[in-house]
Amino acid sequence: MIIKHYQQVHDDLIDHLIRSAPLSRGEAARVVQDVLAYFDETTPAFVRRRHRELQAGGLVNDEIFDRIARELAHRAVAPPELTRRQLRRIVYG
Repeated sequence: MIIKHYQQVHDDLIDHLIRSAPLSRGEAARVVQDVLAYFDETTPAFVRRRHRELQAGGLVNDEIFDRIARELAHRAVAPPELTRRQLRRIVYG
């Protein structure tokens, strides 16, 4: 089971979460799993997901690509700066 694996690998972090927040061991393991999955997202997957989310929120592509470019700079491991054209190619191929 995936949660069991995360519990074994990240026991110290899970223990810290249990001490610092009102979480059960299973809930803390799930938080660790979700955070690791979030930071494991590739740049193209992040760009496509954020484009869908922002488009659904009513923004147009120029606004969307500017915002995504700003957001990418603040990722845990920031990719190289991407131009609007590069972002557009990730979304539309």
